This record gives sequence, C-alpha cells and structure tokens, in this order.
Amino acid sequence: MAFGHFSDDEVQESADINVTPLVDVMLVLLIVFMITMPVLTHSIPLTLPTTANPTEQTEPKSPLRLSIGADGQYKLGEQTLSLTQLQNDLHLKAQADPDLVLAIAADKHVAYDHVAQALAAARDAGLVKVGFVTEDKS
Repeated sequence: MAFGHFSDDEVQESADINVTPLVDVMLVLLIVFMITMPVLTHSIPLTLPTTANPTEQTEPKSPLRLSIGADGQYKLGEQTLSLTQLQNDLHLKAQADPDLVLAIAADKHVAYDHVAQALAAARDAGLVKVGFVTEDKS
C-alpha cells in the first residue's frame, strides 16, 4: 500500500514501513511470556521418603491374585467365590496383613461392573495397594 500526498505536480510514494502491527504483536508476545514463565518454573516442594538402611534390600511380597473371568466369576487364588464371599475373604486377609498387595487380572471381555465391584470390595476391606495385571503386546 503506497502513501503519498495529493498534488498536481507529481505523485510521490512513501517508502516508510508501518511498524505499528509489528510492535503490537511483539507487546502481546512479551505479555504472554511474562505471564507464562513464572507458571512454567513453579515447582512443588516434596519431601520424599528415605530408607533407614539403603543397602538393605527387602524382597517384595508376592501379590494376592484376583482373577475375573469373562462370565464375571471371581477367583481368589485357586478358589472360586461369589461377590459376598470375596468381600469377606478380602476383609479377613486385609486384617491379617495390612500391607497386602492385590493384583486384579480381568478378562478383556468382562463387563466393567464386575471389575468395579471387585475394586469396591478391596476398598471396603481396607486394601490400598491394588494393581491390574496386563499382557505384554510383544
């Protein structure tokens, strides 16, 4: 876009560059970076637990395996249980060992309701270490 003045003698075009949009964009970017940089550098202070003796290695316990079949049957170890029996059994095992680890292996075709009921039974029993058994694709 050329700017000039109106005269009958000659028409001169101005060769000035309009830098106002450039300054506007740069100011917006400056403001955005000024606001986002403190958020990006913000850290959460954590106090991580330490072991009393770092050279001493303890063997992890083998988890209690809960299998849920495609038909919704619960198997705790080798024992087939109903939902109420599972709740009672998990409650007894959690009282005997509060650090019990529960590994849930559910069939991929089982209705999620059965898995949710097993998770609720584990929560009600007081189990806090619950994991899911998965299959490696390779």
